[in-house]
Amino acid sequence: MTEAAHVTATRRSYDAVAADYERLLAGQLDAVPLDRAVIAGFAEEVERSGGPRTIGDLGCGTGRVTSHLRSIGAEAFGVDLSPGMVAVARGAHPGLRFEVGSTTALDLPDASLGGVLSRYSTVHMTEDELALSCAEFHRVLAPGGRLLIAFEVGDGCVRLRQAYGHEVVLDVYRRSPDRVAELLAAAGLVESARLVREPDPEEKTPQGFLLARKPRG
Repeated sequence: MTEAAHVTATRRSYDAVAADYERLLAGQLDAVPLDRAVIAGFAEEVERSGGPRTIGDLGCGTGRVTSHLRSIGAEAFGVDLSPGMVAVARGAHPGLRFEVGSTTALDLPDASLGGVLSRYSTVHMTEDELALSCAEFHRVLAPGGRLLIAFEVGDGCVRLRQAYGHEVVLDVYRRSPDRVAELLAAAGLVESARLVREPDPEEKTPQGFLLARKPRG
């Protein structure tokens, strides 16, 4: 199947910015305590779910959050569309596993994960692609498994031509929490909590977080 042009552009853009992305955002998670709290709560829910403990950080970028998950005691690995980002992740976090892949067609067995973290990894996807990703999240989660998805709150799409000191071509989709919840529900995932926080000084939109689970049985 021929890859859509915007997917190719997204991969190439992140390949180009990978090293500077890691350098510029290395300490970003330290500045967002609410985000860390949500991630910690999600990881604890995975631990308590009674199924597999492994969390897939799907759309992991340079592995900063994958590494954070490991630092708080979670079993985690990363998958990203960009070979450049994966190469930087492997160099920055040599003790962790990182693979190249797409969340719309994951090379992972059915029901193999206790948790799926999708932290801003769907913001470059059309709605049809996001629906495919939600279906894949459901497929790879074990019954009782947990999902945490983070996204930019709003409407419409913005095209970026410059980012992290490089020329890029990136479409950024902003969505309402209700719409994201609808897409998760259509894939069979049940919402358990949501949070919307106001943007930090470096951000342009409110930030949304949805927690969901795959029902048992």
